[in-house]
Amino acid sequence: MTALDSHTLFGPLPHHADFMDAAAGLLAHVSPLARLRALRGTTPGWDKDTWRALAEAGWIGAVVPESRGGLGLDLEALGAIATAVGESPLPEPYLGAGAMAALILPAFADHAPVADLLHGVLAGDVMAGLAWQENPGEVVPTSVSTSVNHDNGRVHVVGAKRWVAPAGADGWLVHARLGELPTLVWVRPDDAGVTVDTEPRADGSLLCTLHIDAYLPAARLLAQGPQVDRVCQQALESMRLLQCSELYGIARRVYTMTLDYLKTRVQFGKPIGANQALQHRMVDAYISVMVCGALLAEAWREGAAQPSALPRIATLAKARIAERVVALCREAVQLHGAIGYTDEYDVGLYLKRALQAASWLGSPRTLHGRYLALRQQHGGPAQPEGPAASGTDYDAMTDDGFRLMVRAFLRDHYPQALRHVPRRLRLHEARDWYMTLSRQGWLAPAWPRQHGGMALSPAKLLIFFEEMEGWGAARLPDQGIINLGPVLIKHGTPAQQAYYLPRILAGQDIWCQGYSEPNAGSDLASLRTEAVADGDDFIVNGQKIWTTLAHDATHIFALVRTDRNVKPQAGISFLLIDLSTPGVTIRPITNIIGEQEFCEVFFENVRVPRANLVGGLNQGWTIAKDLLGYERIFAGSPQQSRQALHHLEQLAESQSLYDLPEFCQVYARLLGDVRELEALYGRYADIVRRGELLPPSVSALKVLATETYVRIAREIVHWADDAGASWQGLPMADGTALTPCAPFLQSLVTTIYGGSSEIQRNIVAKAVLGLPNH
Repeated sequence: MTALDSHTLFGPLPHHADFMDAAAGLLAHVSPLARLRALRGTTPGWDKDTWRALAEAGWIGAVVPESRGGLGLDLEALGAIATAVGESPLPEPYLGAGAMAALILPAFADHAPVADLLHGVLAGDVMAGLAWQENPGEVVPTSVSTSVNHDNGRVHVVGAKRWVAPAGADGWLVHARLGELPTLVWVRPDDAGVTVDTEPRADGSLLCTLHIDAYLPAARLLAQGPQVDRVCQQALESMRLLQCSELYGIARRVYTMTLDYLKTRVQFGKPIGANQALQHRMVDAYISVMVCGALLAEAWREGAAQPSALPRIATLAKARIAERVVALCREAVQLHGAIGYTDEYDVGLYLKRALQAASWLGSPRTLHGRYLALRQQHGGPAQPEGPAASGTDYDAMTDDGFRLMVRAFLRDHYPQALRHVPRRLRLHEARDWYMTLSRQGWLAPAWPRQHGGMALSPAKLLIFFEEMEGWGAARLPDQGIINLGPVLIKHGTPAQQAYYLPRILAGQDIWCQGYSEPNAGSDLASLRTEAVADGDDFIVNGQKIWTTLAHDATHIFALVRTDRNVKPQAGISFLLIDLSTPGVTIRPITNIIGEQEFCEVFFENVRVPRANLVGGLNQGWTIAKDLLGYERIFAGSPQQSRQALHHLEQLAESQSLYDLPEFCQVYARLLGDVRELEALYGRYADIVRRGELLPPSVSALKVLATETYVRIAREIVHWADDAGASWQGLPMADGTALTPCAPFLQSLVTTIYGGSSEIQRNIVAKAVLGLPNH
């Protein structure tokens, strides 16, 4: 069985590929894991010769300006190195001593003592850290009790710093205050009045506590003024992004190790990876790694585009990625069994390194709380722009400008009575809004321009959906827009495109989907609805079920069997059927919330023109896989989760839940859940935008999206207390009403339709991970 490498599984790394390869090559020669395993937290674990080799390779000076002796690269170069270190953990404190010093010292290098210190750091002769933290839970050096005073030509430094990295350094940049003025002082371990208490960490590394009551030469005062706080905080935010890159490297390596183990470890005559329970756990772990990669890539991209937003971006990324990677490593130990718990096996080393990275510079719990506070402080421009004219290049607009344009359009045109409706609207309720979007040219945001769409990029598409959801715009009868349209654009004939696509946009044809049958739900290959050729027509007989809003539709696109003499998947075709054709019967089905959302559709000798065949005879399975990909990416949209989150926010406002710390903790985590979903969705939306075929891993997106929605819906019921089961809407501050149990009941079907979560996990296990049959 072929082992999959991490690039094949997870896609390209979000960093400089050349720098990453060079870093990995250097690490292969310094045996980091063997040396790391030998550590027991009793001595500094680095080797001076190795440290100089890393410095000579440019690892420390990568982001230092060339004028200061560095390479002048962007921060992502350090990210590439950090990812390589994550995959091959070093005993050397690369982040704490190398990256940290490089991010701080250049800003003050016009001062001669700092320039000399920077020269030693870049040469690998001096190992320097930053001592800034004094109390548990601090994430920026704002509450500083360590003081500096001038005393007879010297500086007197008094204070204590905790969780300082690295222990055993040649010295530390101590963040302190001269009165109210922020300062940096160079303190060495051999200075009189300095005591260093070391603290062994789980991964074998050492942090330390500095107790300082020392008189030092005046030249040791390296910098003072407000810039000290700004530079140190920027360095700490950047370090959190670098920690995310290191953790992502850990995740990729641990996952591939575990996957290989499940494929090769044999028990009871089979690889243990044939066990479906283990397969589903590996799929969930795969989703975690994919989420970490997507969130990391978004964090690097957004951090470069919006430097002022780096605190918020890095805070969320570190909180989410750290939590996921620690859980992943814990799961890897479990899946390896007893050998995973032994000291000789590498997976335990990765777990301990992940624990250290997760706790240092801000734990996930602390950072979740900080993210919520930063998000509440964050505000955008106040004045919306007017609607854009038809033909506008939306991607040329700023994100804020596009967002406010959509918001203004919704404010001016969306029916107030249809905001935040907790059910699927029927056609007669939604038609006016459908036609309003049609006239504006906004009905098909993802379609290409030549077919009447908006051609939005993934980023703009997310904004479009966010604003629709935030306003409470209901979902339209959209099977023609989200499913059939992309199929016809890719597989349809020019005549089919010219006829059907404009009719969808004009609201003349409303489509539903005919896939599932009473005995062919997720198992579409066993469908029995048959289409027999008869001259220029097909004669269709059979039944479809769970057909959403078929009683409002004018047409159905259906999978039908056109050949019974080949293997099941090979004998299926994709057919367009007018529901007004004689022989079609539609029977609505009442769902769990008392709505008639689904239908059964019966075909009895229904005559359909052969011209309605899409993609050729017996080519339906290929089209079905494409369409299921479109359906799964739509089901993977953050739309439902954001809508549910909005309902929770409404409830929180009306019930004063933001005053409860326990609610704020839950809410912050749900904000992170939705942000993760947005990041992963953006990756797949970009594939669609490029016109590429969606990979089988899109099933992972559907799992993440629907299960995120379920979690939020559960919290709505939980925090509604006595009103959790009420079917009478609670009045909200914006004039709407919320039925708390409606999202909960609606969420039940999301993990079933379009292929249940269990089926999606089976697809990923086989088609992506290559796990053996059970």
